[in-house]
Amino acid sequence: MTTKKKIFKIALIVIGVGILIGGGVGYYMFNKPARDIQNTKTDFSYNASEIVDEYLVDAKKADDKYLDEAGNSKVLEVTGVVAEISTDFNSQTVILLKEEGDKAGVSCTFTPETNANAENIKIGDRVTIKGVIRSGASFDADLDMYENVIIEKSDIVATK
Repeated sequence: MTTKKKIFKIALIVIGVGILIGGGVGYYMFNKPARDIQNTKTDFSYNASEIVDEYLVDAKKADDKYLDEAGNSKVLEVTGVVAEISTDFNSQTVILLKEEGDKAGVSCTFTPETNANAENIKIGDRVTIKGVIRSGASFDADLDMYENVIIEKSDIVATK
């Protein structure tokens, strides 16, 4: 065999192995199990008003507290009064926790697996909801309104 054929054969083998490894990693990442929020230890427990105030005072400091280095949210339990119950475009239950007089609230989006747990909740109930932060509260100057803290992958922990 000539030297060119040997180099060509080795190059094809290296490329083939690289494709197999890349495909294997991609397959693993795509099928990796999702984080089980409800069975994960709670990192913080707060009243809805407290977490909203933290974000309105210093969003960067609040993000540093509630997000890890990779940007993943720590697990929170938020307690508050149910001000509104709605359904989003994915048919997920969304509960807004907001005390009277608060500038913003905490909007908690449930999952297909946890939607049923929110069926008996009524406006005015005091509940504790577990989930992870997607975004913090802020003031939108263009719209001249406050935006809520958004919690996702939510489930009811307790009702009072």
